[in-house]
Amino acid sequence: MSIAIVLFTADLRLYDHPPLRAALRSADSVVPLFVRDDAIAAAGFSAPNRDAFLADCLADLDAGLRTRGGRLVVRSGDVVRTVCAVAAETGAAHVHLAADHSGYARHREDRLRAALTAQGRRLHVHDGVGTAVPPGAVTPQGSDHFAVFTPYFRRWRRERLRQPLAAPRRVPVPDGVHSEDPPRRTAVTGTSPGLTTGGETAGRRRLAAWLRAGVDAYEERHDDLAGDATSRLSPYLHFGAVSAAEVVHRARARGGPGAEAFARQLCWRDFHRQVLAARPEAAHDDYRTRHDHWRTGPDADADLEAWKRGRTGYPVVDAAMRQLAHEGCLHNRGRLLAASFLTKTLLIDWRAGARHFLDLLVDGDLANNQLNWQWVAGTGTDTRPHRVLNPVAQGRRHDPEGHYVRRWVPELADVPGAAVHEPWKPHTAPYVHAGYPERIVDLSDGLARFRRARGLGD
Repeated sequence: MSIAIVLFTADLRLYDHPPLRAALRSADSVVPLFVRDDAIAAAGFSAPNRDAFLADCLADLDAGLRTRGGRLVVRSGDVVRTVCAVAAETGAAHVHLAADHSGYARHREDRLRAALTAQGRRLHVHDGVGTAVPPGAVTPQGSDHFAVFTPYFRRWRRERLRQPLAAPRRVPVPDGVHSEDPPRRTAVTGTSPGLTTGGETAGRRRLAAWLRAGVDAYEERHDDLAGDATSRLSPYLHFGAVSAAEVVHRARARGGPGAEAFARQLCWRDFHRQVLAARPEAAHDDYRTRHDHWRTGPDADADLEAWKRGRTGYPVVDAAMRQLAHEGCLHNRGRLLAASFLTKTLLIDWRAGARHFLDLLVDGDLANNQLNWQWVAGTGTDTRPHRVLNPVAQGRRHDPEGHYVRRWVPELADVPGAAVHEPWKPHTAPYVHAGYPERIVDLSDGLARFRRARGLGD
């Protein structure tokens, strides 16, 4: 009896899973394997919100496999040694893996291929599992990747996507393969109170509801902070509980301006992945324009701490940071405002902000988190690197009645209407509850400091 291993990583689903379908075609039975990778925790990438969501995903994946006559095998340790051990135990000659493009994932793939080859086994890597369009599938003339989004989007939208695969009806797993108990969400401490439920079942339910009742209004409402009119699919995409290719196909089938605008956001995700695939050092180094003007020292540390706690004195920034802490998730407009305030108004290194986001975000995706931070900070792919988002103007524009701020900043619950965005104004002060902080910097002072640091003059 022939046996193949399917190594699950960030592809925790049964629908549209090319490595699993390929393994089932080529072998009599498969070992669906997930390795709790010691290196992830050692590198500091593990975080309570993602650990809890991961536990949900693994439990749901195991349940889906059991309804198909199989089960998930969970092991802990070094990925390469563990996969080789399972291959030796079962006699599996082939291992199937979804491609990933971070520096760590590529190093893991190289190590695994070398170790399996030494055992006389073969590694099969399947591209396009975690993205709609794989990194490197479209490139500009004379370069290995697109450095500007708009021309990438033009090519991306013309690319023919592979057709999504149905979930297998049966997944036979050989008897006697030892598995650890999968991690449990309830065993994870330090999670955000409003953390959502993970897993393919929850992700597909959310996708169906979004396409049925949300996506049509996306173009008009995606920046509406109070309306929260976004898909909230990003955690499921990050863990591969839903397929990016399937999401794009189904959005396009829905049609209309909203679906097109939503697909464009999925293209942003692919865009950043192709940048990171070509320049893995961009996860920690300035991608395009190096800046050494970041503030350091006790005052900068105090400002960073105030920003993390949502106590900057700028309501829409504070609301965003408090939503992040409570849910482990954050509206995209809130991410932009919080990041711009930290890097340009407070002049604090984008890496400090990106690290805090990774500590909390359930969708803490290395490519999108780091490169979006660089885009805002002016070190990345933004063609207008000196733009500064004014939190008062942005709050009035994207939260015109102040509902978003009042939801997350209870000290301002009695401030009426758009006045909530300027609680320091004399006519607003009587409505502000005690305890809301003064502004940590005047916007005009912050802007002047930023312009001097960038050599833009006063």
